[in-house]
Amino acid sequence: MAKSLRVLIVDDSEDDTLLLVRALKSGGYNSHYERVDTATDLVKALENEEWDIVITDYSMPRFSAPAAIEIVKQKELEIPIIIVSGAIGEEIAVSALRAGAQDFINKNNLSRLVPAVERELRETEVRRQRQAAQEEKTKIEEQLFQAQKMEAIGRLTGGVAHDFNNLLTVINGYSDLILSNLKKNDPNFENIQKIRQAGRRAENLTRQLLAFSRKQALKPVVLDLNDLILNMEDLLRRLIGEDIDLIIALDKNLDYIKAAPGQMEQVILNLVINSRDSMPQGGKIIIETENVILDKRYAEEHHGSFPGKHVMLVITDTGSGMDNDTKSKIFEPFFTTKEKGKGTGLGLSMVYGIVKQSGGSIYVYSELNKGTTFKIFLKSIDEEIEIIPEFKKTPEKLDGTETILVVEDEEAVLELAIEVLKDYGYNVLEASTAEAALEMINKSKEPIHLLLTDIVLPGKNGHELAKEVNSIHPEIKILYMSGYTESVIGNHGMLDEKINLIQKPYSPIDLLRKVRKTLNEAK
Repeated sequence: MAKSLRVLIVDDSEDDTLLLVRALKSGGYNSHYERVDTATDLVKALENEEWDIVITDYSMPRFSAPAAIEIVKQKELEIPIIIVSGAIGEEIAVSALRAGAQDFINKNNLSRLVPAVERELRETEVRRQRQAAQEEKTKIEEQLFQAQKMEAIGRLTGGVAHDFNNLLTVINGYSDLILSNLKKNDPNFENIQKIRQAGRRAENLTRQLLAFSRKQALKPVVLDLNDLILNMEDLLRRLIGEDIDLIIALDKNLDYIKAAPGQMEQVILNLVINSRDSMPQGGKIIIETENVILDKRYAEEHHGSFPGKHVMLVITDTGSGMDNDTKSKIFEPFFTTKEKGKGTGLGLSMVYGIVKQSGGSIYVYSELNKGTTFKIFLKSIDEEIEIIPEFKKTPEKLDGTETILVVEDEEAVLELAIEVLKDYGYNVLEASTAEAALEMINKSKEPIHLLLTDIVLPGKNGHELAKEVNSIHPEIKILYMSGYTESVIGNHGMLDEKINLIQKPYSPIDLLRKVRKTLNEAK
C-alpha cells in the first residue's frame, strides 16, 4: 500500500518535477506535491500547507537552494531539505549541507532519493519526539518550580502571620478591655476605638496570609456546591452591578464535596470580584459546575492534581485577561495589577490556599483581551449531607469559679489571658513552659479543671504537654490556642473535630466563650 507524502518541490522545470514524483512513486510513495520556483511562491506554499519534506534544485533562473534553505530556517520549520541537482562541485555541495540541507543527490542518479527521503522522515520524527519530550520536561520543571516557590512563600507568610497574631492578640485584647471600661464621652474613647479598628484590619490581613499558607484550621462538612452557589446568587448580582451579566450553569446531578462552606464562599466571592474588576465597561461572568474524571495523564501534566472523580467549578469572564508573566504571579501574596489603594493583592492568594488546603487544585487560563477562566477541581465524595438540628439560643454564661492553668511563652499574651479570666471569677495558674506546667500540676493541692495551652512552646510543645497531662489526670480538659495552626491540623489540612482550639488573635469575649464551652463539655 502506497504511503502518502506531502512534498514541496522547488524547481523551475515541470519535467524534472514529474521525474522526481515518478521516482518517489516507484519507491512506494503517493505524493501530494506543489512546485514553486520563486521566493514569494515558496513562502506562500509554506504558509498555506504543512509539508513532510522539501526537495529543491540547486540553481534556478529566479531562485536557488541556499535561498530556499534560508527561508525555511527563518520560519523555524522542522522540515528536512534534500537538494537534487545536476553535477556541481564538491565544495558547493559541502557548503549547502553546512547551510542546512540534509542531503545532496545527483539528478542523473535518483536511486538514492527514496532511501534518503525515508531516512530524513525517520530522523525528523525522532527529532520531533525528542523536542516534544523536552518541552514536556520543561513544562513539568516550571510547574514544579512554581509549586516550590508557592510553598516557600507559604512557609514565610505562615511564620509572619503567627508572630503578628501574638502581637494582635495583645493589641486587640487590651483595646477591648480599655474600651469596656471607658464611657463613650471619654476623650480617649475615640482614639482607642481607632486602634481597635486598625487591629481588626490587621487581623483580616493575617487571616488571609494564613489562608494562602494553608495554616488556618478548616472544619469541613459534606457540601452541595450547587446549593452554595445558588444561595450566593443575589449577593453576587448586587456585587457585580448591572453592567455585567451573570450566567449560572450548574450540573443537575452534581456530586457532593467535603469543604468548609464559609471558605468556599470566599473562593467564589474573590474570583467573581476579580472578574468584575477586569471588566470596568461591563461584560459576562459565567459560573459552571460539572462532574469530571481526571485521568492519570491529566494529573501528570498538571502538577498538584490527582486522578479520579472530581467536582469542577469554573468561573469565566470576558474581561481584559492577562499575559503569561502576570499569570505566573497571580497567586502570590501582595501581587496585584490594580492601582495603588484598590487592592491588597491577597484575594487570589487566599483562593489558592483554601483550594489547596481543601485537597483540590486550581488552574488559570487567560490571554490578553480574551478573558480569563479559573478551573477548580475538588474531590467527589459518597457521604450524605448532615442535617444540623435547629439551634436554640440560651442565656450566655461566661463566668466561672474553676481552676485554669494557662501555659503561654509570650508574656504579654499570658498576662492578657490571666487578667480576662480572673475578671470573670476563674482561679488562674500560670506557666511559660511545658516543664513548669507539669511541675505545677504535680504540686497542686487543688483540682485543675482546664489546661489552656499555646501549641508552640520552648522545649515540649503544647501537644506533648496535653498528652502527658491526660495520661496522669484524664479529668483535665484541654483547650489549645495558636496563631499558627499547622501543628493542630490533621490530614489534608482539616482540623481534628476532637480538638478544642481558639485561634489567635482572639478577643477577651472569644476567649471567655471558648473556655466556658470547653469546661461545659462532657469529658
